[in-house]
Amino acid sequence: MAKTSGKKPDKPRKPTAGERAKVASDAHKTIARNMKATHDYFIEDRYEAGLSLTGTEVKALRMGRASLTEAWIEIDRHGEAWLQGAHVPEYLQGTWNNHSPRRKRKLLLHRAEIDRLSQRVQAKGYTIVPLELYFIGGRVKIEIALARGKQDWDKRQSLREAQDKREAARAMSAVNRRQG
Repeated sequence: MAKTSGKKPDKPRKPTAGERAKVASDAHKTIARNMKATHDYFIEDRYEAGLSLTGTEVKALRMGRASLTEAWIEIDRHGEAWLQGAHVPEYLQGTWNNHSPRRKRKLLLHRAEIDRLSQRVQAKGYTIVPLELYFIGGRVKIEIALARGKQDWDKRQSLREAQDKREAARAMSAVNRRQG
């Protein structure tokens, strides 16, 4: 008979507090979504960009209060991308140096991405819209998209397709409940 060493098999160790904090900080925490963007535009290309913010803006965003509904992205003649029209309310505990709620905020993108976006926006019917504002690892990021505007009939068709998809899913779940 083979003799065993009498040692217990190694148990997986528990993560330390620092490791748990790192996992939590890497999580994707959504601050705001632009729900109208998918209704009003065909989304073609998506990009992730950083935002240049002041301290009170970050604190206000940590409270989860922001609006991208009326926001848009503009590329100026110097080749810099700016977030316009986004509303980040003033930080309640801020002092005299609190930020302006609707100020324009600089987007942090690579030069090649800005050039590609600028080139496509020159084509008729294209624009750049913000889709989502979120935290990743303690940094504020924004998902932007190159988009083409929808006509009214496009919007009706999209709503019809979404309704058909919902009805099909509802019918499938009813069939699965009967069988199961």
